[in-house]
Amino acid sequence: MPNPAPRSVFPAAQKVVSIDSLRSHCATCSMRTLCLPIGLSEKDLAELEALLGNRIKLKKGDALFHNGSPFTALFAVKLGSLKTTVLSDDGREQVAGYHMAGDLVGLDGMGEDRHACEALALEDSEACVLPFARIEELARHVPALQHNLHRFMSREIERDHRVMLLLGSMRAEERLAAFLLNLSERYHARGYSSTEFVLRMTREEIGSYLGLKLETVSRLFSKFQEEGLVMVAGRSVKIIDMPILKQLVGQC
Repeated sequence: MPNPAPRSVFPAAQKVVSIDSLRSHCATCSMRTLCLPIGLSEKDLAELEALLGNRIKLKKGDALFHNGSPFTALFAVKLGSLKTTVLSDDGREQVAGYHMAGDLVGLDGMGEDRHACEALALEDSEACVLPFARIEELARHVPALQHNLHRFMSREIERDHRVMLLLGSMRAEERLAAFLLNLSERYHARGYSSTEFVLRMTREEIGSYLGLKLETVSRLFSKFQEEGLVMVAGRSVKIIDMPILKQLVGQC
């Protein structure tokens, strides 16, 4: 039997945290320096918080939004992690992005007012709702907020370019090395260890994201471990030789 479609929790009332509990959370959130409020004055931050919608709680496997659903808001990941997926021409699901705390999700819907992908929780997660019409209006007279929106859009374009480079010119081992290095940098930016972390995506999902078969991903993890580059235990990864991984992808 086919797997049931992931259930969407937006805007199901029983799955959200009340707006009262959200007030002032931007000011104290550990992800503030990575998220939309970065660089805002106290006054501008207070205006932003007044516009925020509810915070959504997601169980593992829940859909934050579906491909084709109306675009009404951006979502700031507060806890946990999500993946975004698209359907290929032959109907296969392709992992298009991996999003962790501090990331902004939903930018894909800005152009056509409909989401072009599906966002699914990889673990129990929370996301803050940013009603786009209200955020856009505030950004017109808060230059720092407008700058941050542009910065996030630019980051999305840059990510797409990196993925194109990854899939178009890198060998399989270079793709996996680049993926691990990217995770290392992102965890470090969030104050976590840059050498030890848990892979929230399965080997199959990593393969889909990197354009590799499941067997290839498993073989490469074993190869990296045999060569002393990483230590792998289930989904836990410890990077042992960062310089060699960087050499694999041509970094200094």
